[in-house]
Amino acid sequence: MNAVADDVTPSLLRNEPLRKHTSWRVGGPADLFYEPTSVEDLQRMLADLPADMPVHWLGLGSNLLVRDGGIRGAVIATARLPRQLEKLDDVRVRAGAGLACMLLAKQCVRWHLGPAVFFAGIPGTVGGALAMNAGAFGGETWNHVEAVETLDRRGERRARPRTDYEIGYRTARGPRTEWFLSATFRFERDTASSLDTIKTLLAKRNASQPLGIPSCGSVFRNPAGDFAGRLIEQAGLKGRQIGGAVVSEKHANFIVNAGKATAADIEALINEVRATVQQSTGVLLEPEVRIVGELAPAEGRR
Repeated sequence: MNAVADDVTPSLLRNEPLRKHTSWRVGGPADLFYEPTSVEDLQRMLADLPADMPVHWLGLGSNLLVRDGGIRGAVIATARLPRQLEKLDDVRVRAGAGLACMLLAKQCVRWHLGPAVFFAGIPGTVGGALAMNAGAFGGETWNHVEAVETLDRRGERRARPRTDYEIGYRTARGPRTEWFLSATFRFERDTASSLDTIKTLLAKRNASQPLGIPSCGSVFRNPAGDFAGRLIEQAGLKGRQIGGAVVSEKHANFIVNAGKATAADIEALINEVRATVQQSTGVLLEPEVRIVGELAPAEGRR
């Protein structure tokens, strides 16, 4: 197995604490942490990594719980990739995976592509939205995807049509060894939506969600015909706390870091909420958040 040289790039860090890169502000170290500044840099890095080294992708770190033991292998963060966004014609745009969804929404509204306004409610990047078919304000990412460009483990780029993916609620299943570089979206023209529309939608969200406190957004998927937050509140779990992790009093489908939470606190609270809601209502909630990494050594011995 080839070793990765320490001087490959200044953007390559060893044992980087992932709490610095996740919206929950928790998470142990990554063996290797890399922030490419171009797709070419990324291709070179992938080619230099040992073939058997696991690779994990990180956008803005929302919708992600990294355990306290951290992640073995390489974590590639897309935040410093060029914020690619171009208008292809009257109804189609191409957006890079590292582009914040908020920026996609704002520019599309300026281009009178109002159906893209829902992206303003997704607290992540286009790549993350593609990976989980993220949605907000009644819209879903893959309802507007025509095609994607991907990168495989060897650094080779591919163009794929939407039909290569199986799309469901908060899921997008496709080739497991490829990751999104960009997507071509189609939005019908709409001159009614504006930047004021985005402000109004965000004001509504801000009134009902505990923003400004570290969280991952919604923790659980909404079950068919119901809302996870309603079921959690019905089970009497608002304000429930384990360590520094708390079920929000403002919105029960949010678990917030009250200041000194560990990933273990948050995961324990997620498991307790699931068990309590199932016992109370018969519904087993499915996490929307991705949980990755290893337990801290002390946790593993419990």
